[in-house]
Amino acid sequence: MATAFKVVRKEDLEAQQNAESCQTLRCLTSELGCLTRSDGSVSFSQGDTTVLAVSYGPAEVRINQEQYDKATVEVVYKPKVGLPRPIDRKREAIVKSTLEAAIVTSLHPRSSISIIIQETEDLGSNMACCINAACLALLDAAVHMAFMVAAVAVSVMEDGQIKLDPNKKEELEGRATLTFVFDSADLKVVSVVTSGTFSQEEYKKSIDLTRLAAERVFQFYRDSLSKKLMQSI
Repeated sequence: MATAFKVVRKEDLEAQQNAESCQTLRCLTSELGCLTRSDGSVSFSQGDTTVLAVSYGPAEVRINQEQYDKATVEVVYKPKVGLPRPIDRKREAIVKSTLEAAIVTSLHPRSSISIIIQETEDLGSNMACCINAACLALLDAAVHMAFMVAAVAVSVMEDGQIKLDPNKKEELEGRATLTFVFDSADLKVVSVVTSGTFSQEEYKKSIDLTRLAAERVFQFYRDSLSKKLMQSI
């Protein structure tokens, strides 16, 4: 029986490999409970982007921040070097609003839940990495949550190509970057962070692509927690 061969041009093969790589999340790694003097902690990496997230609480809250019907959520972001910039304060606000939607704050009135995020290396998709690390830190601290959250970023390139979980170079070369946050219950959008210009069609493609990738992030959460529990037995 004759064997059939298909001739593929080098350019076509490279284009196919590039297209496939655009739809793949970078490697996810985590170390839960990496710090001993905190309620929850994790060292989390997406590719070469790495952050350390620490969770404290529910604990006593300052009187001027006390809320009688729910817990106060605080988020502090610390850059790798130097003091926090305005863009870092914006990042704190985005992470805080996202986590407030997930945490059942009504269970702990007049208390505080604090999350500190320390940037270790920012080589792309930093916002998504911060949100995912914060979620894992809360899970490690056993904070009661209505659902988990998973963030996935994409970059829209000049030619319209959409790259999933972009690195720093791809973010700088793209004309838009979009970060979507989904809940674990129904994979509905919790929050969206965008920069640059993009079409409505590109937005729809991005949300479909990131929703599929978010399922892998949620499975990674489950695997990480299961691994830690098995080690403690």
